[in-house]
Order: sequence, then structure tokens, then C-alpha cells
Amino acid sequence: MNSFNNGNLRRRLLSPVPPFRRRHTAVYTPKPHPIVASPQNIYPITDDRVLFAILESCKQPHHFRTAVSVHCKIIKHGYETYSSLLSTLLKVYAVCKKPKLAHQLLDDVSLFNLDVVPANLLIDSLMKAGETDIAKKVFSALPARDVVTWNSIIGGCVKSGFFLEAIGTFKEMLGTKIEPDGFTFASVITACSRLGALNRGKFVHDLMIEKKIELNFILSSALVDMYSRCGRIETAKSVFNAAKKHDISIWNAMINGLAMHGLAVDAISIFSTMQNENISPDAVTFIGIITACSHCGFVEKGREYFNLMKNNYLVQPQLAHYGAMVDLFARAGLLEEAYAVVKEMPMEPDVVIWRTLLSACRTHRNSQLGEFVIDKIKNLGSGDYVLMSNIYCNINKWGNAETLRHTMNKKGVRKSIGKSWVELHGGVHHFKAGDRSHPETEAIYGLLENLIRRSRMDGYAPAPELVLMDISEEEKEENLNYHSEKLALALGILKSSPGTEIAISKNLRTCLDCHGWMKIVSRLLHRVITVRDRIRFHRFEKGSCSCGDYW
Repeated sequence: MNSFNNGNLRRRLLSPVPPFRRRHTAVYTPKPHPIVASPQNIYPITDDRVLFAILESCKQPHHFRTAVSVHCKIIKHGYETYSSLLSTLLKVYAVCKKPKLAHQLLDDVSLFNLDVVPANLLIDSLMKAGETDIAKKVFSALPARDVVTWNSIIGGCVKSGFFLEAIGTFKEMLGTKIEPDGFTFASVITACSRLGALNRGKFVHDLMIEKKIELNFILSSALVDMYSRCGRIETAKSVFNAAKKHDISIWNAMINGLAMHGLAVDAISIFSTMQNENISPDAVTFIGIITACSHCGFVEKGREYFNLMKNNYLVQPQLAHYGAMVDLFARAGLLEEAYAVVKEMPMEPDVVIWRTLLSACRTHRNSQLGEFVIDKIKNLGSGDYVLMSNIYCNINKWGNAETLRHTMNKKGVRKSIGKSWVELHGGVHHFKAGDRSHPETEAIYGLLENLIRRSRMDGYAPAPELVLMDISEEEKEENLNYHSEKLALALGILKSSPGTEIAISKNLRTCLDCHGWMKIVSRLLHRVITVRDRIRFHRFEKGSCSCGDYW
């Protein structure tokens, strides 16, 4: 029996209703009906309050046909200016994953009379549902915006990973009469942090000072995180030292920043100071401090913190904590201990933990455990195949490696492309290995080849064993010469003054050959070179690296 034929519900939907005072900006929120009418049975309904109640009950994807019927009613009966109906219908389309219908609705109606408050709620709801394009379209159509409107769209872009769009919207906001507040700056600083955009981040920080924005723990934490991620750990320390430290988040930002830079001794010192000031560490704190120990090979100290967390602070280990312990042991070559952690976990290990172990199998050339780990990863990605193939190549099992690569081709799995980029004079320049698309390619390659010749004279020896293909040594060396980070560094040298620090970012882990070469170049040119790879920061200066060759 159709649910709409329920007697009580039918009487409620079809009985006469008292007159409703219709204002263009009315926001009406009656109690939603517990049962959703079908598209066929809402045909006689024309009252906007009942239509609203029906929409409020459309919470599942299969309700979208009912929502489409209400959409037709809105257009037919002239409810295009009823903000509550429009915003609720847009939310339903977002929940039902029907972005085309949402765009059609926005094309059918005008948002000119939509009040700021319901508009802000609508944008926020759409962003939370992942419908960024629809939210942007609503934002663009609004005749009036307040600071909350701007914060909703900027914050939503950041949470959805659209960092450049967030910064662009912030610049647009600065051209209006609406003043950004602390929430605006917190979102924009986070966007700069995720991009590693130091110059933009410094501009935002300077603007905060100019506008006399008071630093709270949210903004202080965001600044510490931003400067840490952009390679300016000393500046991050200065912000931390000047901040009020009553909230755990500021301590966590500093400890995680130091961990990222491999400064475990400093991280341990901050942790001890925090304890002395009676600030209780939380789950995030312990992830940071164990990671710091992992990056520096402090195995016993990392184990100590893990036990301290469980026994003294009664913080229940989560998946991320077990992952950090697997990483701690795996980096140190203690693969059996790393696997023992996996076996003892009270929850199923995720793919990140298995890949951490697989990566260590490559570094320490353990093909047997590597094969076992591969079998545990349910949905193999390109990186998994490549890691296992590289393990075989490292021990000269070319046939096994070729079989894996054939499997990749058969399944249509493509290897992730290594990319590096450098920020220069407000622009970001991207490179991949052997890239010749840059307008100044000839100058870049000329400078790079000259640097390679000079570095060879100073002790640099290419590591052809890192080119995991069964080809000649000469071909392997040529392949190494044009890695993406080397090209990015060459452009950085070409376009900056002598002695200027150069900051490079890379989407993958930097290779041993580039790592050794950059150390020599930093000494030859008397330059500081910072490389932010997928794992951590490397600061090359005077022929050495901040990681101590352990990463």
C-alpha cells in the first residue's frame, strides 16, 4: 500500500490551511512530515508550507523524483522568491547527488530577494555536501553579502581542497567594503599553508597586523602551521613563542611543525615544557611527537611516548598512532617489529599502514615481506605496483619486475608522475622529469648541465642503481640528470640573486641521487635549498641536510 494513502497524512496534506502571509524573504520551518509523498500523489498540492514540509522529508537519494515534482510546483505557482523552498530544494539536490538539477533550478529562478542569513546557511550546507560549484553559483548570484557569506565560501573552498580558489575569493573580498575577520584569515592562512605559498602567506600575515586583528589560539596555530609547512621553521618558532599558550592546539601545531622538519630534539623539548606547564597532551600531540622520533630514528624514545600515552594519559591509541609506530620501526629497518605492531592492532590496518611497510621493504630490500604486504592491499594503486617492482629491480629480479609492469598495463594502472614546483616572483613554475615545456628550457638545461659538471668535480657520483630499468649505466645517468627537482632548482638559481634561499616542493619522496646532489650544490653555491617532499622538509646548507641522511 502506498505510504501516501495513510488516512491521517492524506487529511493533513489535503485539508484547507489557514492563510499564510507570503513575504519574499520568509523563512518557514514547520515540522517535517515523517513520510515522503510520491511524485504522483503531490499533484493536487499547491500550498507552499506543505511543499516545504515534503522537501524537508526528502533525505534519501531515491527521493529526488519527488523533489523534481516540487521543483515544477515552485515554477508553476510562482514560488521562485520563497527562500526557504529554494534553499531546501537545493539541499535535497545536493544530498541526492543531482548537481545538474540544482544548476537548472538556479537558472530557472532569481536569488535577488534571498536574504543574507538563509543564503549563508544555504552556501554552508552546499559546501558540507561537497557541492562546491553549486555553492559558488549561489554566491555569485547574491545581490548582497556580509562577512559570513564570504567566510562560508572561502572556508568551504579550503575544506574541499580548492586552495587557489579560496585565495582568489579572498582577493576579491579585499576589493569590497566588507572587512575580513579572524575566521576569514584563519581559512586563508590554511590555504596558503596547504599550497606551501610562503609569499602569499606572509602577505596575509602582514595584512592581519595592518588591520590589527587580534591573535587567538586558532590564528596563532594557523600561522605556526603555515610557516612550518612553507619551510620557515624559525619564523614558526617566533610566532609560537609570542603566542598565548593556554590551548593545546598551539602546542600541537609547533610539535607537528618540528616533526615535519625532523627536529625531534626541539619537539621533545616543547613536549617537556608543555608537561611542566600542566597542559595535558591529546591524541594529536602524541601523533606529532612519535612522528618526530620516527624522522630522526629515535626508536626507543618513540616507544616510550607510545606507552606514556596509554598508561599515564589514558589516551586510547587510534589508527594514526599505530601507523606512526609502524613508520617508526619500519624506517629504522626493524621490519619484524613493524609487522608485529600491525598484527597486534585492535582494528584493521588501513592501506596507509600497509604502504608504509611496503615502502620500508623497498628501502631495506625485503622482497619476501613485500610480496606478503602486496597481497594484503585490497585495491592496488599505481604506487603499490611501482614499489614492489622497484623491490624486484633492487635485487636484480628483472623478470618479476617486468611481470608486475605488464600487470599494470593490462589493468590500465598508470604510474603517478613525479612533479616539483618553485614559487618565484609571485608565480609558481611546475616541472616533471625531463620536462621541456618551460619557455626558458634552453637556459634551464644549460645551467643544470653546468652544475652537474661542477658537482662531479666536487665529489658527486650519480647513483644509476636508482634508475630501476634494465638499461645501460650511461642511459641511467642521463635519466637521473633531469629529475623534476633538479629542473626546479636550476630555474630557481637562474631567477634569483646569489645567496638567496630557494624553496622547492615535490609531490613524491625525493630520491637519494637528488638528495646527495643538492647537498653538494648548496656548498658550491653557498645557498640554502629547502625541499618539501611528500614525507618531510630537507634543508640543504653548506653540504649537509637537516635530515642527517635519515628519512
